[in-house]
Amino acid sequence: MTVVLKEKRMPDEPGVYLMKDGGGKIIYIGKAKNLKKRVSSYFTKHNPDIGWKTGRLVSKIEDIEFVVTDNEIEAFLLESNLIKRYRPAFNIELKDQQRYTYLKLTDEPFPRLLVVRRNRNGKFLGPKGKVYGPFVRGSSKFLTVGLLRKLFKIRVCNRMPKVPCLQYFIKNCDAPCIANVTRGHYMTSVLALQDILDGKNSVEKFAMEMQAEMKRASDVGEYERAKDIRDTLYRLNNLRVKQKMEKAVNKNPDEEYIGIMKNRKKGMAQLMALRRTRGVISDRKKFEFELVGDNSLSSFLLQYYSSIPLIPRFVYVNEDPEDRRVLEMSLEKIAGHKVSIFNVEHVIAKEKRQLMDLISRNLSMYIDRGYDPAVVELKTVLKLASMPEVIDCFDVSNLGTSIAVGSCVRFANNKPDKSLYRKFKVKTVAGQNDFAMMGELVRRRYSSPGQLPDLIVIDGGRGQLAAAVASLHALGIHDIPCIGLAKENEEIYSPGSHEPTILPRSNVGLKMLQHARDEAHRFGLAYNVNLRKLR
Repeated sequence: MTVVLKEKRMPDEPGVYLMKDGGGKIIYIGKAKNLKKRVSSYFTKHNPDIGWKTGRLVSKIEDIEFVVTDNEIEAFLLESNLIKRYRPAFNIELKDQQRYTYLKLTDEPFPRLLVVRRNRNGKFLGPKGKVYGPFVRGSSKFLTVGLLRKLFKIRVCNRMPKVPCLQYFIKNCDAPCIANVTRGHYMTSVLALQDILDGKNSVEKFAMEMQAEMKRASDVGEYERAKDIRDTLYRLNNLRVKQKMEKAVNKNPDEEYIGIMKNRKKGMAQLMALRRTRGVISDRKKFEFELVGDNSLSSFLLQYYSSIPLIPRFVYVNEDPEDRRVLEMSLEKIAGHKVSIFNVEHVIAKEKRQLMDLISRNLSMYIDRGYDPAVVELKTVLKLASMPEVIDCFDVSNLGTSIAVGSCVRFANNKPDKSLYRKFKVKTVAGQNDFAMMGELVRRRYSSPGQLPDLIVIDGGRGQLAAAVASLHALGIHDIPCIGLAKENEEIYSPGSHEPTILPRSNVGLKMLQHARDEAHRFGLAYNVNLRKLR
């Protein structure tokens, strides 16, 4: 990859970069304020911002293309459009987008109006034609697609039969299948429908034209034609009422609250969006995406709001999106109105913060589903910042002074992972000094590279815990929580706490700690006994 980069002239300008694999397939698309700096950062050794999933992306890159833009807003919008077009494997894909429906006017001599959706590859199924949308459930165009067919006398048959179908006899279709209507007259209706779907014409204006045509037909004695138009206007009134309601909602300053929680270890982000209309929560959606490359809250918001028809005036989030002002201006171009993004931490209104707290609780519950209840309970009672999915437990086993050994067992989601059990002969401590022995075990266990746990449990009280923490700090490890479990009263000690935590004997979190402690004791004792037998 370094050779490819050297051959490329990377511009010092804003724009979009397209990363390709060995087969020339686009696997990731990103934007940058400065293309050269951003792309080079992917290949900088020991870059703390490059997670393991981004490392997997980098290992697959064989070529990179650049598209320079005049400014950052253009880069934002171009990135969004290219992602929709190419759907790269490592970019954010909105799993919820099947909720959005599209309408299609087919490219047939006598076009049909169809409801269509995207497949997994982003392509629209069915015959060729022009696509309109997306429309959410509740959109008047989606709810009245059958009415639109009736209003404009659009045929519904898959094939052109030689005899008219029921739709002709109930006056929903002019039966082009039996040449009852010329193609020119049929296309006049299709073009009128097309103008409404394109937004060039409104239903109100179309209704006024229909009323004028009804009066003209009546004046010249075409009473049957005037009656058909009158029936059409009755049908049209239903659509006009729904469109007025939809416009009233659009003018109302809708709010949307979007909360995000990230699991760096798993490389995933979970999001929840709540839409509030006139003070009432009207919709809820859940999403997730991989933390790869530039995938972030900012890139999610752009993809999300460029995929739905109604963008709210106010958006509240629980973290500051990068390039917030550029993102707001990009969304304004898409929405056609001003869009403001606020971090609720900086908002005075208490109810808005409470709503975001509700989202956070729901996200926590959703994320917790994948964990054993004991793991979730332990996170709560110990007030840990992250889920203690991986736990290491240490024990010293020294029967007498002749042989001293130690053990470390690992539990993953409350299940023993015996492949990562470790046993040690104590080498640097003479005599019966449990504190120093524990410090040696912890130092030796984490001196070599490997996956670090989410929580370290020490069999013992304050003295053993202090020795273990000192060894961790000597190794430069400061961010892994470490606790001591004293066997006599099952007291849990934490560094810096004055009083131990005592949990009820029935607590599932305590039972998991006891299981890990007993397993470490069993493993260490078996090693000690084997060494004595050998002697």
